[in-house]
Amino acid sequence: MAFVLMLVAPATASAVTAEVARACDAAVAKAFPPRQIGNPAAGSTKGTGKQQRDYFNKCVENNGKVDDAPADASKDNKPSK
Repeated sequence: MAFVLMLVAPATASAVTAEVARACDAAVAKAFPPRQIGNPAAGSTKGTGKQQRDYFNKCVENNGKVDDAPADASKDNKPSK
């Protein structure tokens, strides 16, 4: 019975390939440049960590292809005068 359930159960998890992960990591680094090169603890000049994760996940969903810069990261949080 357990064997039959294993055959019928859908496989929903899929692994990210190394090529897609590298492409998306490079896209995130380009879209969210670091404040201090070589120091990941310094943070990013644009966006937040959540925005970076969302951008990476969107890139992975599109198999390593992303459009321009992320819309949320390009906006300044300061009100315009």
